[in-house]
Amino acid sequence: MIEIKHLETLTAIREAGNLQDAAERLSVTQSALSHQIRELESRLNLNLLNRRTRPARFTTAALRLLTLADDVLPRIRSAEREMQKLAAGSTGRLYLAIECHSCFQWLMPTLDAFRLQWQDISLDLSAAFSFAPIPALMRGDLDLVITSDPVPNESVEYVALFKYELVLAVAADNPLARKRFIKPADLSNQVLITYPVEEERLDIFTAFLDPAGVEPASIRKSELTPMIIQLVNSNRGVAALPNWALTEYQAQDWLKIVHLGEAPGIWRTLYAAIRTEDRQTPYIQAFVELAREISFKHLAGIRMAS
Repeated sequence: MIEIKHLETLTAIREAGNLQDAAERLSVTQSALSHQIRELESRLNLNLLNRRTRPARFTTAALRLLTLADDVLPRIRSAEREMQKLAAGSTGRLYLAIECHSCFQWLMPTLDAFRLQWQDISLDLSAAFSFAPIPALMRGDLDLVITSDPVPNESVEYVALFKYELVLAVAADNPLARKRFIKPADLSNQVLITYPVEEERLDIFTAFLDPAGVEPASIRKSELTPMIIQLVNSNRGVAALPNWALTEYQAQDWLKIVHLGEAPGIWRTLYAAIRTEDRQTPYIQAFVELAREISFKHLAGIRMAS
């Protein structure tokens, strides 16, 4: 019943002081302006102007609509400016989730650099270990998901960040440390230490053990990479981790890294999953480019992904 143009018209009349000057402000004829007011009065079944006075004065109903206009119109103008900034890619939000426990090593420097370059972007990060992030991405709850497990969907595009090798960390005195590479059967008598994630979301199972129909002797879970390394060091199990997550430990004599399978080993790709409609958004493109750049500065053993 009440349209934005009506609120703008009443505001213009108040600011101009009379119908003639208000019509000039709105670039319409005085007749057209009067017709618009009468049309609204007909819709509301109320008078908005007291036409017995010169100039016409607002009625109580019109003053109530002006209060509404003072509230609504600035918010509409603000939203319009926000839409213009969004169209230009200079403002917005970037809510991220990660499915990679060890990703913080390169992700935090990326976030710091992104904040400096895109200060008007609202940034938020959550770990996607306790919920399904891709459906959340499709609903609009998230804007980007870091994952190595792409699930084909026409609404989601997976942009490759880099490739990494999945390797096995073992204690130096573990018999597996003397092997040139690990076969799936070699893990059948081992305690496998993993992050607290379902087996179907762990590369060691989906890419190595499951295809061979092999299960480890038992599974132990730990949330933190340093804790996993300590458990491996004390020979309480073995762990499959990205090669770059083990770089700082490779110089230690008590830890050995062995390839999973014969050369070239098991290589996985880390992706940034985004909604297809957001693929060309400037700040999302900038985040992906920063993530690649900083990853190759900070991580050893990774490769470019096609």
